[in-house]
Amino acid sequence: MIKEKIEATYPAQFEDELLNEIEELGALVEFKSNDILIDLNQYIKGMPILLNGAIKIMREDFDEGELLLYFLEKGDTCAMTMACCLGDKQSKIKAIAETNGELVMIPINKMDEWLAKYASWRKFIFDSYNNRLDEMLVAIDNLAFNDMNARLKKYLLDVASINNGNLVNKTHQEIAYELNSSRVVISRLLKALEKEGFLQLNRNVITIN
Repeated sequence: MIKEKIEATYPAQFEDELLNEIEELGALVEFKSNDILIDLNQYIKGMPILLNGAIKIMREDFDEGELLLYFLEKGDTCAMTMACCLGDKQSKIKAIAETNGELVMIPINKMDEWLAKYASWRKFIFDSYNNRLDEMLVAIDNLAFNDMNARLKKYLLDVASINNGNLVNKTHQEIAYELNSSRVVISRLLKALEKEGFLQLNRNVITIN
């Protein structure tokens, strides 16, 4: 069953021998929205490959708040998780399910072996790492160069895209938490964006125009 799901997510990407190993050794994990999949300071025992759903990657700041770094979607894996797997280090991020979904957990002891053994796995890992690095740079640029209004717009568009529509089912407090801001600031900015015609505010639901 795992092999078929991997093939559906990554058509013609992995060798048959590698798919057979993933089928034998991988663990299929279903998760629900808001499940904590990886916690801060946790030792990582496996590397997740996301089959469907969405996961948000959060980083703890110096003031014990948390900040959204990026989202993982179908076909993604996490660069921070890979780094912890390869280095046997504690996690420096928190992974929280944004939606219901499913992933395959790959045993940590296969990481190095498959990198040397399978060209397709090596390409997948390097491509995934580069993609996550690009997203990290975007997150850094947002923090360094964009004001909160621009960060809020990007966040709303990202969340709406993940849910395949134009709806964001979040409270003002939840948005403030993920952007490391205050509810008062977020509420004020949302009302300003509504006046601009960018969105419509309803109870716990935001509609992007």
